[in-house]
Amino acid sequence: MKRFYLSLLLAASLFTVKAQSTFTITLDPTTTYQTISDFGASDCWTADYVGKYFSAAQKSQAAKWLFSQNFDSNGAPEGIGLSVWRVNIGAGSADQGSESNISDATRRTDCFLSKDGTYNWDKSSGQQYFMQQAKQYGVDNFLLFSNSAPVYFTANGLANNKNNASGANLKADSYDDFAEFLANVTAHFSENGYNIKYIDPVNEPAFNWTDGQEGSPWQNNEISKLVRELDKSLTSRNLSTQIIMPEASSLDRLYQQCSNYNGRASNQIEAFWNKTNTDTYIGDLSHVAKAVAGHDYWTFTTNDALTTTRENVAAAAAKYGLNVMQTEWSMLDAAPNAETGFPDSYENATDMDIALFMGKLIHIGMTQGNFISWSYWTAMAQSMYAQKNRFELIRLNATDDNNTYESYGNLNTGGTVTATPNLWVLGNYSRFIRPGYKRIALSGDGDINSLMGSAYVSPDGKKVVAVFVNMNAVAKGVKLAADNFSKTISSVKKYTTDATNNLTCDETITDPTLRITVPPGSVVTFTFDLDTTAGINNVKIDSAKADNGIYNLNGQKVADSADKYNSLEHGVYIINGKKLIKK
Repeated sequence: MKRFYLSLLLAASLFTVKAQSTFTITLDPTTTYQTISDFGASDCWTADYVGKYFSAAQKSQAAKWLFSQNFDSNGAPEGIGLSVWRVNIGAGSADQGSESNISDATRRTDCFLSKDGTYNWDKSSGQQYFMQQAKQYGVDNFLLFSNSAPVYFTANGLANNKNNASGANLKADSYDDFAEFLANVTAHFSENGYNIKYIDPVNEPAFNWTDGQEGSPWQNNEISKLVRELDKSLTSRNLSTQIIMPEASSLDRLYQQCSNYNGRASNQIEAFWNKTNTDTYIGDLSHVAKAVAGHDYWTFTTNDALTTTRENVAAAAAKYGLNVMQTEWSMLDAAPNAETGFPDSYENATDMDIALFMGKLIHIGMTQGNFISWSYWTAMAQSMYAQKNRFELIRLNATDDNNTYESYGNLNTGGTVTATPNLWVLGNYSRFIRPGYKRIALSGDGDINSLMGSAYVSPDGKKVVAVFVNMNAVAKGVKLAADNFSKTISSVKKYTTDATNNLTCDETITDPTLRITVPPGSVVTFTFDLDTTAGINNVKIDSAKADNGIYNLNGQKVADSADKYNSLEHGVYIINGKKLIKK
């Protein structure tokens, strides 16, 4: 009898697991959240070396992986179609060589400004190669950022804070000089056809930056002073570029006072956007973006830190009508706790484990943090010290590498590029969720240690993208609810990234209301093409009332008057408050 009851319990348990393995998902494009600006990565620091010293075949392959929006013969993306390229404006430590206080030559940078005050636009040619490639591939936005003022303007003549000062490594009379330099660089690239949407004058201002790379600490009042000068310089040149700041080293520094680094560069939303803080308020400047930028570092080792930190920054930003941009992340800090679904150590983690966790991190940023932008840190890097793929999308191997973690070669000898799972997991988002898409309501998925999903609708309402992250070691299933939305779907494609697939395309799905497998340890993107004319036989327009323009479902005006209705593409429109569907 005991064996009989045990069998019943086992059968019930198996039934429960099976029942929970399929999630019925409901998508609602009429309930929208944030509008997506872009997904991207940074060119620091090795893009200059790859662009200068790697073969044409190798560097063009890297550019294709990062920027291409094309598909191969199997229907899979050739690249991840980044929509923002974050470009470092160097401070001139490269010319100082070993005297720069930066031992790693790859972290020294050129400066476009020369000591005599002239500009040499041939500098940073490797970086400019990737900028050119990004533009040719159709990258939407460029973000210029500075780690240090040019060495001619710094207080200690270096591009970092060797003397460990508590504030900005900038001469007191050089705030306007630094601002003019940043504006001149912005103007140069804008005039050469680059959409410089954002410029960031400071980066991670809390840190001491005493050595190792270019960098400077900044007090909040110093940041405000520089931003005011930069606003003037951009205005004088009639540039549309927006200032994005403060690129805090961790998101919590944006909304609370922090004790480390003597509290420097913390509680920054209040400092910069609360009008009562007259010494630091910059919210009324015309070039300051209505957005706050921070980095995902140091706040991801537990599930609680992952969720509450991002919820808190979203709430603090919303108080002042600000969007949130996550502009830099790689897997710094201790390994995430096992409770997050990550292996118990970096040693036991695979490259796919690391990439999968990034997929979870992006999901939580989009859904809990309402991020409008998410960017990775180093697009390309060598994998040193057994770090695996914690710090790169594309792995670099120098020609004289011996393929061990103890010895790695010089990038100026050339080398090869290899795509890591990080690249393709980011591509599950970046390739399909394009600028202007809006996040929409998705319900029916699991929790953040199981199957989690987010969804987005295109500006014209004709495409919906849903991204699922399966943290489990067993497959899950999804199927769409058989509702009005599912009836509008004309075609479905599925793109899978896991241990054996790199955005592999499956075009065989005929009915999304039937179970579709999401493999274990995978990130899967579904693209739904919509037939918005389904179920509509005719359209009647009352021309006497349709005199207030034509709008799409996102509230964007697409025509000035109703008499232009016939020239519009097929879709759903609002005219004089009425929803009309044009076949």
